[in-house]
This record gives sequence, structure tokens and C-alpha cells, in this order.
Amino acid sequence: MQFRLASIVLAGVLLSACNAENQKAKALFASCDTGDAKACNEIAERLRDGKYVLRDNDRAAQLFRKSCDGRVGNGCANLGIVTLTRGFAGDSPTPKKVKPDTVRAIALFQQACDLNGLEGCTRLGTFYRKGTRVDRDFGRAATLYTKACDGGHLDGCSRLASVYAAGEGVTQDYDKARDLSKKSCDAKVALGCVELGRLYAAGTGVTRNDSIAASMYERGCEGREQEGCVQLGKAYESGVGVKQDFDHAGNLYREACEDNHAEGCFREGLLYDKGAGVYRSLKRADALMKKACDLGYAEACNRPKSAPQT
Repeated sequence: MQFRLASIVLAGVLLSACNAENQKAKALFASCDTGDAKACNEIAERLRDGKYVLRDNDRAAQLFRKSCDGRVGNGCANLGIVTLTRGFAGDSPTPKKVKPDTVRAIALFQQACDLNGLEGCTRLGTFYRKGTRVDRDFGRAATLYTKACDGGHLDGCSRLASVYAAGEGVTQDYDKARDLSKKSCDAKVALGCVELGRLYAAGTGVTRNDSIAASMYERGCEGREQEGCVQLGKAYESGVGVKQDFDHAGNLYREACEDNHAEGCFREGLLYDKGAGVYRSLKRADALMKKACDLGYAEACNRPKSAPQT
């Protein structure tokens, strides 16, 4: 009887919370309709994520556009992400589907950053760091990551950590890299955990500890940061910091490759080439090497094609 009563009370609490969120969503729609650009961005995020409202990516994109036009930095950043990943014209009630547009996305991230949309700063910094559709500029990347991190965008902190570890555009400083990585990892930013794992693996800024490195990679992988999965796979493949396990390594590489991580495809291909943890298949190895090459992993491009199995 007590269990049944508790269940009824819990259901009532959950229903009340759900109703409160539904009411909030309705209020956001109403505010957006009256010109509140911040409300447009917030309800668009709910539409994109399917949070208390039905998921509607097209409508979300339109509202991100409205929010950005109203000079809301986060709205411009969100519109930039849509433009980069899906493409969006957004000038009509029924949005026109277009191809992803990297150049337009970069302009939107710049606009977002100028309006203190800090995710825009982080994403723009990555374009400058990689030199994708802009001239590579490590100093500019570091400045953008710093602005994002100082403003509380912890993904910016994780990327700034890797900049300090590499000494790209800043004086190399492993202590700063450690502190920034830990700050973001503690806040459950997966990339921060991966960067902290790298420091433990190399013994830079911290005492080398392969077991802690592997645990950091695992946290990153669990947070859907595929670089963490690849680094954890390498640990299992080599038996450094964890017990050697080719099967688990292969599964981690496969997960990363399915998410188009180039090195993940390359590493999985090597396992098929050797028959380690998987049935040996040179045909499968070659296919994975091709995918890795197509994704930009140079080492995969330079490998000779396997001879036919006999």
C-alpha cells in the first residue's frame, strides 16, 4: 500500500513538472511571437532537442534565424551549427533545403562571437586552428578559445587546454593545460577528460599514470567524444594502463569509425589486416583504409593495398 501511494505521489510530481514545462514552452512561443529574440532561441533549442515539445528541426532553424536577426549571440551560433551540418536558407515559411555552407557558418560564428555567443567563439577558434576555409592562425584560435573559456563556455576551456599543451599560438604551459582540462572534465565536458588523459599518458603537467589516462579516455568516450574512444582503444590494443583486449579495442575503433573518426577507421583497418580480435579480412581492411583516407587520415592514404588472400 505504501509503495502504491509513493508511486502515485511520484507520478503526480512528474506530471506537475511536465505540465509546468509545457506551460513554459507555451510562454516562450508567445514571447517569441511578440519579438523577444532570446525567447526565440530558447524555444528553438527545445524544438531541436525535442524537449517538452515535438522535435521540429526546420521550425527550430527558422527561430534561430529570427533570434540571430534580433542580435542574440547564441541564436547566431545555433544557426551557424544548422548551416554547417544541414544547410538552411530560412527565408520562407517552408524553409528551403540547401547544402551545408561552411563559409556562411563561419560568418555566423563570427557574428555570434561578436555578440558574446560563446559557442560561436569556440567553433570559430577551431576553424582558425585547423585552417578550414580561413587562413590558419593559432594565435587567433587561442584568443577565441580564451574568450569562450573566460566567459564560462567550458568546451572552449578544453580546447584551450590542448592549445597550451601543444604551444600553438601561446607559450607552452602544461600546468595551464592541466588546470583547464581538469576544470572542463570535472564539468563533464568529454573533450576535457580526453585532454587530461593525454597529459597523464605523457606525464606532462602531472605524474605519468597510464591507468588514470585510460580512465580519462573512458570518461571522454562515454561522453561521445570519439577521440576518447580511439585513445582508449589504443590502450586496450597495447595493454597500457588496462588489460590487453583486442576485442574491446576493435569495438571502440568501430564506434569511432561509424561516427566518421578517421583514425578510428584506420586503427580498425589495422586489426582486420592482422586478424587481431576480428577475423582477418584484407578486403575489409582495405575498405576501412579507404574510408580513413577519404576522411583525411594521410597515413591510411599511403598504405599499399593488401594483396589478395589465398
